[in-house]
Amino acid sequence: MATVAPHNGLGSDTFAPLMEIWTALKKNPKRLIEWYAERRDRIGKDTKEEVYESVRASYNKRSNGPDFLFLSRACYGGIVRFRKADGYMSTPCGVHTPISVKGFTRRVEEWRERLKNVDFALLDYKQAFLESKSGDLVYCDPPYSDSQSILYGAQEFSLTDLFSAIDKAQSRGVKVALSIDGQKKSGNHKVDLNVPPNLFKQEIFVNCGRSMLRRFQLGGQTLENEVVSDRLLLTYKSI
Repeated sequence: MATVAPHNGLGSDTFAPLMEIWTALKKNPKRLIEWYAERRDRIGKDTKEEVYESVRASYNKRSNGPDFLFLSRACYGGIVRFRKADGYMSTPCGVHTPISVKGFTRRVEEWRERLKNVDFALLDYKQAFLESKSGDLVYCDPPYSDSQSILYGAQEFSLTDLFSAIDKAQSRGVKVALSIDGQKKSGNHKVDLNVPPNLFKQEIFVNCGRSMLRRFQLGGQTLENEVVSDRLLLTYKSI
């Protein structure tokens, strides 16, 4: 969305802490920076690991945007994992140093400029599709069907229902782009999605580098055989 920088856009998700962050970017970016600074500035008084554990405990007591913002910048490999049973955020602290407040501020300023014409809503994708009109472009980034059932809420997600919503939208003249599982194991495993025939006009594979999830699982090995490619499916022909 930041790359497209639409003149009239809507970003939506059903995960409330995430939408709390985006809404703050839109309406009160200074507050967003303060959320991050308050937590990031604790490092030095306490160790990075101690700060992380404290913020994670606060988040798991009551999920919220300010805590989630810091955790997403400080967790291992940026991989946010939730326990299936109760949504407990389980990712450990990353080996890296979280971005500085100054660096984070620069990013907030740039993202706010790029998304100045975008509104954000806590909204199910099916409702967002219903609001789309002929000539609109809808980009979908659902959980990966092959590997992300561990994500909070992904257990109930139905790719078949998404395909149905895409079909109805494209029949109204809405253009849809969908990023989803592609190839794993450096091309030796292509994920079968059972995509309805003729729904998409173009399939593109995008090299995403070596799997961060496998790096997390396999203790930082070099993983030459774990290159991942995402699949980009388009209901239209790109130029």
